[in-house]
Amino acid sequence: MHSLTKVALVCLFGTAFSSNAQSQVSGQSPSVEDKQPAVRHQNTLHHPPVSASKSFGRLGDPINGLNASQLAAFTEGRDDFETAETIEGGLGPIFNRDSCVACHKHPTSGGSSPINVTRFGLVTDHHFDPLESLGGSLLQNHAIDPRIREKIPPQANHVSFRNSTPLYGLGLIEAIPESTLLENARKNPGDNIKGRASLVKDITTNRIMVGRFGWKAQQATLLAFCADAYVNELGITNRFFPKENAPNGNQRLLAIFDKVADPEDQIDPVSGKGDIDRVTDFITLLGPPPSKTLSPSAAAGRIVFQNLGCALCHIPSMNTDNRSPIVALRNREVRLYSDLLLHHMGSLGDGVVQGDASADEMRTAPLWGLKHSAPYLHDGSAQSYQEAIEQHDGEAKASRARYLRLSKIERDNLNEFLDSI
Repeated sequence: MHSLTKVALVCLFGTAFSSNAQSQVSGQSPSVEDKQPAVRHQNTLHHPPVSASKSFGRLGDPINGLNASQLAAFTEGRDDFETAETIEGGLGPIFNRDSCVACHKHPTSGGSSPINVTRFGLVTDHHFDPLESLGGSLLQNHAIDPRIREKIPPQANHVSFRNSTPLYGLGLIEAIPESTLLENARKNPGDNIKGRASLVKDITTNRIMVGRFGWKAQQATLLAFCADAYVNELGITNRFFPKENAPNGNQRLLAIFDKVADPEDQIDPVSGKGDIDRVTDFITLLGPPPSKTLSPSAAAGRIVFQNLGCALCHIPSMNTDNRSPIVALRNREVRLYSDLLLHHMGSLGDGVVQGDASADEMRTAPLWGLKHSAPYLHDGSAQSYQEAIEQHDGEAKASRARYLRLSKIERDNLNEFLDSI
């Protein structure tokens, strides 16, 4: 995008890789591998400087073990993430927010927020029509001119909401081998749990891959995740999504109000990167929620968690392998508390068909850092762990039933455990 026209102080996502496509780092962008590129600009929010020798353990810090060039890429990507886009730089003409950090800022850049986006469609005879010709299934609720602000079309009879998710540790999640996720899908853990891998076409590699990002596991790589967010949440076209969203599908209005040539996210001739690459760098290198030593009551809560059957889907950990181009992501334990699979969730599904996921299928949400990511569930409808668990349905019915029989002390211990992961 037109980087020089941006207003510093607010933004979105930078360079990704896939565990099975290590040579395709951010569409051939070189910066987050173990090389030494120069820093383009300073951090606009005046974050304290990062050091390759420092041990990081706070939310919002980069992952441990990065070299100087990777720390520079992290800082530069965070700047883009925190930068408010402008109309001159390509914002809109319809969009949801003007920056990444607007939806991912609690408690630090890269966190979550209570902000929801709206999905709509037409459901007939159990078939979901996203009404793409009318601007669906995603509603962009802001516009550069109020005359073209989108509305839910009268044809839509289904509306659902998606909550903003935290981005901590996603580089580690991306580095988990596909074989591990496929092995998770082959298991029969009991309780009628039948998770399956989401198989999607990754737009950055043109390959069928296992999806692992988004509420529906609809994206397989962080670069695709960021490119999609740029065009759909910010209205900024890029090399993977070069076409604008028209206001409620109206191409005439789009032609009138879209004045910036596409793709709007331009590649820097020196670094070979666009904004989507730099923001993917930030997310890829963003550290996971720091682990916490369990108190005796939290340790008792972990046993409750296991006895309820929660760990059948919220698998405590998986491991990365040694194939990442980023040394700091190799051979690491990833304590995410998720199998990253799709599960039938009954009434807890959002009713939207997306990617490889059916209307009632949702990806198992990672639970690490749960204490910092309220409100809970895909639509942010739960204000507490209890509310979230009590809404579980479908494949989680048995676990919910056990939870409802817990004593107060067992629930308190479980809450303390969930606060600790």
